[in-house]
Amino acid sequence: MSDLLKVVVKAMDERLAEDIVVLDFQNQSPFCDYFVIGSALNHRMAKSIIDRIEEKVIASGGSIRAIEGNEDSAWQLIDCNGIIAHVFVDGEREVYQLEKLWGDLPRVEVAI
Repeated sequence: MSDLLKVVVKAMDERLAEDIVVLDFQNQSPFCDYFVIGSALNHRMAKSIIDRIEEKVIASGGSIRAIEGNEDSAWQLIDCNGIIAHVFVDGEREVYQLEKLWGDLPRVEVAI
């Protein structure tokens, strides 16, 4: 497990992301090692989670490849070069069901 993964999960937890799940993509994709999925109660909280991830990743020496979505989006994501964090506003996560779509992938427990 990478240190960057721990940074991302901890940043999400610090901003009170709910139901954080980590899916291991290392043997499935050449462009992504992990999906980190979490929920936020509202749009403002989701934006705060994304901002915190960006802040902590850069502070740890990492970089951000892209951020998709804005403060009005119900699904935002941040690509941290191999770790893609998805933040859904409460309710939207059930619509896309990423955990079900990728349900055969191993889940990773990250101690924070």
